[in-house]
Amino acid sequence: MIKSKKIFKILVIDGQGGGIGRSITENIKHIKQERSGVDFEIAAAGTNSAATAAMLKGGADIAATGENAIIYNAKTADIITGAVGICFANSMRGEISPLIAGAVCESGAVKILVPVLTSKCNINIMGISEKPMAQYIAEAAEKIIGLCSMRGELN
Repeated sequence: MIKSKKIFKILVIDGQGGGIGRSITENIKHIKQERSGVDFEIAAAGTNSAATAAMLKGGADIAATGENAIIYNAKTADIITGAVGICFANSMRGEISPLIAGAVCESGAVKILVPVLTSKCNINIMGISEKPMAQYIAEAAEKIIGLCSMRGELN
């Protein structure tokens, strides 16, 4: 029986200007360059075209924009990543619809979420220490690469 490596689908979701999604994408790509044997595709799904464009500039392999694109891609993703707000209806100033939040939460994908702790957010996640956003993003990228490395081969 031939064993083939699984290509993991990492879905990066972002809205507004796409800065967090772009940073996550760049960090994942950077780590991949340093390590061999990790194979994945980064799919960027933006709630708007500016967010999608930012993630493409960050190195996403494929991209789509809008509510339906996010819902569709969440069904087939192995890993979903983005700001914690992607799980909350009407977050990101209303860009995350109830359908998007539901699709993310109901997906069988592993979720690696970056805490965005602002006074505007009104979400408090206990046990999270305050760190610079860049550190959260770097830790998320490391976790994603680790998951892809652990689950590398199919029978």
